[in-house]
Amino acid sequence: MAAAHPPIPRSYGIASLVTLVLTVVATLVGLFVPDFYRDAPVLLPQVYGQDLLTLVVAVPALAVSLFFAARGSLRGYVSWLGVTGYLLYTYASYAFMTAFNELYLVYVALLWLTLFTFVGGTVRLDAPALKRRVGETSIRAYVGFQLLLVVLISLLWLSEILPATVSGTTPPSIADAGLPTSVIYSLDLGVVVPAFALSAYWLWQRQAWGYAFTAVLLVKIATLGGAVLAMSVFMVRDGQPVPLPQIVIFGALTLVSVFLMGRFLLSIGSESRFTADRVDT
Repeated sequence: MAAAHPPIPRSYGIASLVTLVLTVVATLVGLFVPDFYRDAPVLLPQVYGQDLLTLVVAVPALAVSLFFAARGSLRGYVSWLGVTGYLLYTYASYAFMTAFNELYLVYVALLWLTLFTFVGGTVRLDAPALKRRVGETSIRAYVGFQLLLVVLISLLWLSEILPATVSGTTPPSIADAGLPTSVIYSLDLGVVVPAFALSAYWLWQRQAWGYAFTAVLLVKIATLGGAVLAMSVFMVRDGQPVPLPQIVIFGALTLVSVFLMGRFLLSIGSESRFTADRVDT
């Protein structure tokens, strides 16, 4: 039986290559040009940590997954989507939150490029083929982990938002950074949390798109978890207080996400390939 699923179209491949180049430029400038960022001191360690993780992990991961996806690997394809999702989240936050600098147009270009490839690539993903490749793999761990993330992320941000809302004040993380509001609150509560909840529900129902969303989101959260840990390292170096339980929790979540991501990708099978005309199933 065959299902239509061509490799990455030329336009998406070019967009990803341009994304790689611009991301390398943006991270190198951010990390090595002195006093480049004009943000509040409390934000600088977070930006440096994000840049470092993006440069040493996300850039190679995008290059490798793009290479294998273009050669017809279904495993490579979902990895490519996941890393692209991480970069979309990253440069959406840069475009909307960081203080204006000479790379502003680069951040906007990366926002558009990653949105274009992520949405278009997701639409083209053959979710039923992916479900067939995964087969009868147990889904309880994946469902439970995604629901755990829904609860933890919601509690983390609502513990800051609700007291400020009731008292009519501004959450300290916003006030200390001199921001009008938090883009991270909006992205996490408005996009990430609903995405994990929907993915967990669909996967529990064994719907094909539940498998697809789970694969992509696991890659994204593993990368993002590493970025949070990198931010914590820079914050500690800067002398900012970082509660040890926070480091332990994020470290554990990152390790679990990496383990589950690897397990899920391995369950797809290295022989799962598509060509320009079809996917053999």
